[in-house]
Amino acid sequence: MENKLLVSYSPHIHDDSASVQRIMLDVILALLPAVLFSFYLFGIGAIIVTVVAVASAVLWEWLIAKYLLKRQPQIWDLSAALTGLLLAMNVPSNLPVWMILVGTLIAIGVGKMSFGGLGQNIFNPALVGRVFMLISFPVAMTSWPIPLKSRMHYLDAVTGATPLGVIKEGVRNGEKISDLMHQIPSHMQMFYGIMGGSLGEMAALLLILGGIYLLIRKVITWHIPVSIIGTVFLFGGLLWLMNPEKYPDPLFQILTGGVMLGAIFMATDYVSSPMTPIGKLIFGFFIGILVVIIREWGAYPEGVSFAILIMNAFVPLIDKYTKPRVFGTKKMKKQN
Repeated sequence: MENKLLVSYSPHIHDDSASVQRIMLDVILALLPAVLFSFYLFGIGAIIVTVVAVASAVLWEWLIAKYLLKRQPQIWDLSAALTGLLLAMNVPSNLPVWMILVGTLIAIGVGKMSFGGLGQNIFNPALVGRVFMLISFPVAMTSWPIPLKSRMHYLDAVTGATPLGVIKEGVRNGEKISDLMHQIPSHMQMFYGIMGGSLGEMAALLLILGGIYLLIRKVITWHIPVSIIGTVFLFGGLLWLMNPEKYPDPLFQILTGGVMLGAIFMATDYVSSPMTPIGKLIFGFFIGILVVIIREWGAYPEGVSFAILIMNAFVPLIDKYTKPRVFGTKKMKKQN
């Protein structure tokens, strides 16, 4: 039988035992401990947000594929379910159902299916949905239920500021960080996940354990997570050394907000990240730089989503200049 060279869209599978479904399932399993912990912290609200986001993402993909694109839906590859789960991890636990439905529609319909479906989208679909919701529903998307105090409440949950929000607002009003520390959790509490924020901003420990699982399963490589977290730590640390009363310490930078979730689960998306190791390092480095810049000088206290989406746009350029040299071909000489 004649062998054919098939050129296809990413994700490209290099292991015969691997499949898109298996990879998506591995990512879901890696996220599961953090998801369950968010259920413990936020209770009924977190459960509603997660179930609605996952179910609606799958439904939107099925409807768009079947009735708009006129092709067989591929919902069993679990990519739509993962998009819904990641979107749920990026929003507050008291978000109204109709907003979740809008967010998943944008994530699937605009972020994914408008480009042709899995493997052809240039931006991370879940982050497309999240940023759209942040811009469209800024009040609801920045209303953060207080962990453990909101487990039995959904829309009427008790809310408060995130550690990033406390620092951002305090410094903006001329206060010193040392005077604000009593308003935020300790580093150890941040590491374990007891603080305000989205579902996926909880439990850095569980997110790291999920990342280790993905590394062992060879679903991701170390390049993007390490370069993002390392850059945020080093750049944030440099600013802190320059003025510790204006800029938070580097541990605070990596333990708060969406750094862990973004570095391990969002930026490592096969389709919207570079293919080469050096490209991944460059990608992660600039995401880390942008995160700190947006946090310290931007309008929002958090910048992970924006940083990843900005760098998604540069992935084709990064791949172009970091792809391995092709051997076995001769260089064409210019004609005089």
